[in-house]
Amino acid sequence: MMIFTTVGRYMAKRFAITILGVFFVTLLLIFFVDFVEVLRSGARKDVSAGTLALITLLRIPIFAELTLPFAILIGTIAAFLSLSRTSELTIMRAAGLSVWQFVQPALIVAIFFGVFAVTVYNPVASAMKAKSEKIQAEIFQSEKSFATSRGTGSWLRQESVDGPTILHAKTSADRGLTLAGVTLLQFDPANRFYEQIQANKAELRQGYWRLEGVTVQSSGDAVRRYDEYFVSTYLGPAQIMNSLGSLETLSFWDLPGFIAFAQKAGLPTRQYELQHQLFLARPILMAAMVLIAATCSLKAFRFGKIQTMVLTGLTGGFGFFIFSELSRKVGASGLVPVTVAAWGPALVALLLSATVLLYQEDG
Repeated sequence: MMIFTTVGRYMAKRFAITILGVFFVTLLLIFFVDFVEVLRSGARKDVSAGTLALITLLRIPIFAELTLPFAILIGTIAAFLSLSRTSELTIMRAAGLSVWQFVQPALIVAIFFGVFAVTVYNPVASAMKAKSEKIQAEIFQSEKSFATSRGTGSWLRQESVDGPTILHAKTSADRGLTLAGVTLLQFDPANRFYEQIQANKAELRQGYWRLEGVTVQSSGDAVRRYDEYFVSTYLGPAQIMNSLGSLETLSFWDLPGFIAFAQKAGLPTRQYELQHQLFLARPILMAAMVLIAATCSLKAFRFGKIQTMVLTGLTGGFGFFIFSELSRKVGASGLVPVTVAAWGPALVALLLSATVLLYQEDG
């Protein structure tokens, strides 16, 4: 294999360094943008800049994970253009190497990054995201600006021995098992409203919610305040995580166990199955990004119009991203099987780019 030769190792190193450089620049940009947002949202709280920076640092790995395919695409384009500009690719062609031989190191590097991102990077990033959510819930428990991605917070209906309860939480952490900015509307068994409970924090225990910083307003009664309060529930961790938990905090290794657990509980698992398949397809996605980059950058230097061809490659990558998101939405809605929704875009991009590259090089 080309990767085991001196030239192959040299090219693999060039690709890896360029891709990592692009990825770290992306990390830096995400940090500054997110830090400004955290500062703005936390302006009304007496929180140190160090704590806000810590929250940002814990959040950026999971955000940056979404940009890795683009880092592969841009890094590969930059590496190929650099090798062409220094005539190294010309020398390789003169030595009898085909385009597939000097694309091979880039493919191996991209697949390695894909496997590493799924098996190592994602679990670490998910744990860091969960930690950031917990810190946010503790510090910003009453701030609307730190609501979950659902925009207005999370709503949940639960049944208990006292009757139904409507629960609203502004923020959630620990995959939905710890809530902040909590409001509970309690009804009797005849579905008549009789009590409103507001709490700074709620933690799910075995068969009940443990509330902290509680204000209770019953119909016709004075407001009562408690440091600690308990509300019964029939909900278990699986139901709570499915309704309130963040999918981002479930790592690749956590998903199979969670899916099996939720299936036994009779809960919908489609979005989690789709996420698991997307993880499995990620190495193929990274390989497709390399071939897309090769189709534009190699031809660009040989025939001129570098800017046009590079822009074409970036546009193709962005179009592929839109196609992938559309496929994911369709898969989540149940219109197509999750395997088709997850693997389809990556395989289509891989085959199309390989066909274009084959046509460019071999006619």
